[in-house]
Amino acid sequence: MKLATLLLLAWLGLPVLAAGPLPAIGTVEVLFTPWDDAEGALLQAIQQARQTIHVQAFAFTSRNIAKALSQARSRGVSVRVLADREQTVRNERSPLHGLHSEGIPVWLEVRYASAHNKVILIDAEEKDSVVVTGSYNFTFSAQARNAENLLILRGNAPLARAYLENWRRHRTDAIAYAEAFPS
Repeated sequence: MKLATLLLLAWLGLPVLAAGPLPAIGTVEVLFTPWDDAEGALLQAIQQARQTIHVQAFAFTSRNIAKALSQARSRGVSVRVLADREQTVRNERSPLHGLHSEGIPVWLEVRYASAHNKVILIDAEEKDSVVVTGSYNFTFSAQARNAENLLILRGNAPLARAYLENWRRHRTDAIAYAEAFPS
């Protein structure tokens, strides 16, 4: 992007998404299910959150991950969730319903045929940020039944910022949980 465009976007308060390669810094942890304990590594990463957790999920049925997010909120971590509307509506037993009831903000993506992202951002605006991504859905099957991959990328602040800007862009197109499930 040209400098003038970047300055205009910043002045307008609009997100500036990464427009090219990002530096390869930090560490990369790679896990493959069903052989590796991807859920255990993900739970450990969530437990280490200090400030914020941003979740972007397609399928979300893991009670263990929901419990870890709830515990993070209890520790004072700001937890926010974006999820695919159709997957959430179809699964009346999704733990997302309980997270919403506990006061964790949940939005549902409606713009796309499938909101297929599987991302968890931990302390995304901090130097020691964590980006979790891969094919791994936040489900029991992803750990026990499927062949999946999970990347845990630590200490790459530019990457975390790019993912956070994308999360925020998706959030602007999403509807609040209460709109999909009015009381």
